[in-house]
Amino acid sequence: MTLEPMAIGIDLKGALSKKNIRVNVPSTFTVGISTKEDIMIAAAERLLGLRQEDISKRASDIIFGQLRQVIATMTIEEINADRDKFILKVTESVGSELAKIGLEVINVNIINVSDESGYIEAIGQKAAAEAINQANIDVAQQDKYGQVGVSTALQEKEVSVAEQKSRSTMGQKEAERTQRVRVSALDAEIIQGENAAKALVSVTNAELAEKQAEATRRGEVAKANAEREVFEAQKATEVARLQMAELAKQEVEKIRIQIEADMQAEQTCRLAAGEADAIMLRYHAEAEGLRKVLQAKAEGYKNLIDACGTPQSAANLLLIEKMAELVAIQVEAIKHIKIDKLTVWDGSSGEGKSGALSSFLRDFGKMTPPLHEIAQQAGLKLPEFMGTLTAEQ
Repeated sequence: MTLEPMAIGIDLKGALSKKNIRVNVPSTFTVGISTKEDIMIAAAERLLGLRQEDISKRASDIIFGQLRQVIATMTIEEINADRDKFILKVTESVGSELAKIGLEVINVNIINVSDESGYIEAIGQKAAAEAINQANIDVAQQDKYGQVGVSTALQEKEVSVAEQKSRSTMGQKEAERTQRVRVSALDAEIIQGENAAKALVSVTNAELAEKQAEATRRGEVAKANAEREVFEAQKATEVARLQMAELAKQEVEKIRIQIEADMQAEQTCRLAAGEADAIMLRYHAEAEGLRKVLQAKAEGYKNLIDACGTPQSAANLLLIEKMAELVAIQVEAIKHIKIDKLTVWDGSSGEGKSGALSSFLRDFGKMTPPLHEIAQQAGLKLPEFMGTLTAEQ
């Protein structure tokens, strides 16, 4: 890093002073890398590797902030009248902050101090007017003293002449009268000079009062503008606070709705889980009941086969028990069929002596469909050990 000093121009405008009057303070700051060991270490830590422009930019930002801070603690009169005190405070404030990044203030040059309201100009005009008025008063006073002295000397001279010539002729009296007129004229001139001086003082005082009134008006305008800015800032702060409160309220409401939704979802899940558990328990119970029923049937069938001796005998016994139901099914199937009459034809074969009706009843058993056909008509299929239908059957 180079130790060459840097000149940084600071064109500060509109900085708020202690009496809320904004001032412009264009200035030039000469800064450089400090030669003090501890501050040089800070420069190595914070500025090493930066370009000269970047270092100048960082220093400029710090200077702007500290310069505004110092101005806010001083009135315009203090800044304008005691420039050395102002520069000293600026140097101390800026120097302490620049030291944190390894820089030190070498020189501070305040180019000018002005304000937008014209307050500083009015102060200067007031001082100038007061000096001019005092000078005019001093001149008029000296003129007065000189003219009065001349008049007094002339009067003494004329009186002496008049006394010497009192015994002279009328011409001497006329000369005395003329001399007195001259003295009166001199007195009139003196009075006129005094009046002119008073008139000049009055005009100067009037101009000064007018400028003071204008300065007061500008000061009041600046004060009103500052109060308006403060009010706007307070208003913006209040609006921001209300907006934050509303956002916080909305966020709380959002969280409350989310919590209620989560609780509702959890309750729904629990109810669904409970219902699922109940359904599973019911299915398990039904399955267990069916298993026990089938197990009981299996044990019953096993006991029946053991009692009958063979599976075929057990099947026949079960079929006999179901014959009533099978017949009921056949009857249900044909009970709605209308039969007007039943006609029986006898073949007249001459066999037997019972006649046609007895032959019909005798052969009716042969005409009954076999057991397999009955089972087929009922939609059942008998076990293979009970035989099968043949074409002759």
